[in-house]
Amino acid sequence: METTQRQSYLDWLRILSIAGVLILHSGMAYADDLWWHIKDKESSQLILMLNIAMHLVRMPLLFFISGTVSYYMMQRRSAFSFIGLRCTRLLVPLIVGMLVVVPPQIYMERLTQGYRGSFWDFYKTVFQLRFYPAGSLSWHHLWFIAYLFIYDLVFAPLFAWMMKSGRLQRALGWLSRGKLVFLLALPSVAWFICLCNPFDEFPDLVHDGAYFVYWLLFVLAGFVCILAPQLMDALQRNRRIAMSIGFFCLVGLYYFALNREARGGSLAWLNVALRPVMAWSWVFGLIGYGKQYLNRSHRVLGYVNQAVYPFYILHQTVMVILVYYITRFHDGIGMKYVFTVFGTFFFTVGVFHFFIKPYPVMRFLFGMKVSPGGGKPDLGRVADGEGKHGLGRVADGEGQRRPGRVFSGWVFR
Repeated sequence: METTQRQSYLDWLRILSIAGVLILHSGMAYADDLWWHIKDKESSQLILMLNIAMHLVRMPLLFFISGTVSYYMMQRRSAFSFIGLRCTRLLVPLIVGMLVVVPPQIYMERLTQGYRGSFWDFYKTVFQLRFYPAGSLSWHHLWFIAYLFIYDLVFAPLFAWMMKSGRLQRALGWLSRGKLVFLLALPSVAWFICLCNPFDEFPDLVHDGAYFVYWLLFVLAGFVCILAPQLMDALQRNRRIAMSIGFFCLVGLYYFALNREARGGSLAWLNVALRPVMAWSWVFGLIGYGKQYLNRSHRVLGYVNQAVYPFYILHQTVMVILVYYITRFHDGIGMKYVFTVFGTFFFTVGVFHFFIKPYPVMRFLFGMKVSPGGGKPDLGRVADGEGKHGLGRVADGEGQRRPGRVFSGWVFR
């Protein structure tokens, strides 16, 4: 059964995820016990607690939705055509991001470390092709785009086969019975418990092998669930139990966060196991509740669908520049945090609206559909997030951290 009906709830959930990225990243400069590119002299335990919950949910949700994106983009396309489209939507913005968007972040960080040269003097070092933190070339928060591109590149033939296999789609139907849909989480949970170190994550494709597979399993689950739409129906039916499990997992993780001595005791294994269980529970619950209550369109959805990907690419650079100056002020940490959230949102949306959306070249460089008529969206197409499904471009992610750092058991990318 091919899913061709509009799935607006996935658009809304993607937007919610990117909003979560904004909230989380805005708190990184002020959260206690966490490294980030620029830190305020004060720190907050409450912002840390907020970031704990945001960190464990928003990336799994975005990768799951990315799997549904791949499904929609594969419709009426060959594997080769799909790869070509992902090159323009993912690889081009990644290269632009690494060469243009990310360097100002590294420059501002270098200023806090004592660098006194101009930006143009610093920018020349980007082309020495030495990777961060030793060098000046990095994808920072754009690691999500890199991972997603590799997933789609490698699995395009598998996706194409799955799309054509009616037998596979029928076989997946048995997972929709009762609560069997939760079995989709078991491989990922087992993988995380056995191989992932929750206190040391490296989004660099070299030291991140365990997490590379962990995120991939969310992508595959999203593809499978939209391929066999009765699985989405099962998540809708079981949304309450999924969110209940996620709630109790969050309580348990907060217990470990607030009681440091428990992290190294006999229950240390539970501190690890709760993380993937919470991630899958919240993803399943949010998908279920989204399908129940958010599967409706709105006139603002078309604009936001266009903005969300460029917003993700730009937001951390805007944020780091703001934080560099905000941390010099003597205002309270709460006011700084609020200003960071709204200031980043305001300036990032402004850059998108005035300097990216109207110009075809800029739209191409930032992974948008190059539509005619001065950048007006073509609502008749599915492939790029501006069509009737609005699910062609998903991005979000988080900053790349320094290798080898552990922060009292709470490390964020």
